[in-house]
Amino acid sequence: MPRHITVLAAAAMVLGLALPASAAPATAAKGPVTLEQALATYERGDLAAAERQFRALSQRGVALGDYNLAMMHLRAEVPNPDAKLARELLVRAAGRGLVRAELALGQFHEQGEDGKPDLVQAQSWYLKAAEHGSVDAQVAVATAFYLGRGAAKDFPLAAQWYREAAKGGDVGAQYLIASMYESGLGVARDLRLARYWYDIAARNGDEAAPYKLKAVDAALAAAANSI
Repeated sequence: MPRHITVLAAAAMVLGLALPASAAPATAAKGPVTLEQALATYERGDLAAAERQFRALSQRGVALGDYNLAMMHLRAEVPNPDAKLARELLVRAAGRGLVRAELALGQFHEQGEDGKPDLVQAQSWYLKAAEHGSVDAQVAVATAFYLGRGAAKDFPLAAQWYREAAKGGDVGAQYLIASMYESGLGVARDLRLARYWYDIAARNGDEAAPYKLKAVDAALAAAANSI
């Protein structure tokens, strides 16, 4: 079933950020606190100070300030965690163009952080993030279409989004789109494309892909001999 260093970089990993490749702080706002300083404070474990600094960044219009403050609430790293406030902060960060916030909102609604899961809302946010290039969101969108969770079951759309995630390097998606090409589920059956994606999945470490690759090679050889 589908499933799914610097001080700054280390802190970003803790918070689940998607920093630029340069690892430079993604803020141009003026003020005494920078994103780099806030992340370093968080990494030191001074959560009270980190909360104040992320709040200051949020108030200055920095999307990553909104996002990190929301994450601290969702992880109960503040004295009075507030899921509603976290959602509001994530919506604001998403409105400021932060794709990671769109993905987080999908997860927020899928997991029912504010009371109960809402798979339709989750799919809506995942789709926004998927369209903006989030590979994790592309897998989530594809899985929703594949299973009919939060969206009508639609194998062609599932194949479309698994293919996008596969192009983005997700190994599970590479295996799944290969399987769909092999069986003709949601796409025209194409053993050569199945072989292409099984081969990539195998090279990227999927344990089942090498066996499927051999099976597809045998089927292609049999088809060639029958001509």
